[in-house]
Amino acid sequence: MSLVIPAPAPVHLPVAGGGLFPVHRIYCVGRNYVDHAKEMGGDGREPPFFFLKPADAAVPVAEGQTGTIPYPSLTRDFHYEIEWVVAIGKGGSNISAADAVNHIYGYAVGLDMTRRDLQSDMKKAGRPWSIGKGFDHSAPIGPIHPRTATGEMHKGAITLKVNGQMRQNSDVSMLIWNVSETIEQLSKGWTLQPGDLIYTGTPAGIGPVVPGDVMEGAIDGLGTLRVAVV
Repeated sequence: MSLVIPAPAPVHLPVAGGGLFPVHRIYCVGRNYVDHAKEMGGDGREPPFFFLKPADAAVPVAEGQTGTIPYPSLTRDFHYEIEWVVAIGKGGSNISAADAVNHIYGYAVGLDMTRRDLQSDMKKAGRPWSIGKGFDHSAPIGPIHPRTATGEMHKGAITLKVNGQMRQNSDVSMLIWNVSETIEQLSKGWTLQPGDLIYTGTPAGIGPVVPGDVMEGAIDGLGTLRVAVV
């Protein structure tokens, strides 16, 4: 049977070493570093919670290139959040933490861009805050690095600079819920699929950017993600 409207173009991310990774869904973990949880009014190891971004919010940026994202509509408080991204290669539900690594295809550097004022307004009103998180171009991401090349990752510096000035500086070992625990918890609520991305949370130091700013996010072993706001 023929399509009645054109199908949307699939979202593909470059893979270090060659190939393309098709994106299915983008899951994000909230408040997953102790210092950021406190920065946002939390108090340490609380149960994990999740939100989603549409697959086409991903903005692929090749290694060594500078990607661009537009300053979004409706906001006057556009924030960066550097994140370690896990790419799922094998799906499943109710995955145990002990088996989680076998579901990981690879890792990447990502940015969870946020319309902070809209998110805060929705929180205060007790309403969903998708408008603050799940908008166009809100998930820039660098190449996927296969786990077969990186090995299973447990530590590595994670940093974010804006116009050359350090704004976020931590280590992925400081996650409240590590990657295996996150996959276990996430797969209880959703059946994970090949092509899913998990943005694992951001350290403290979040803040605003404006047109003309250049963000440089890096994670040891995964390269640098460079994105300009236009």
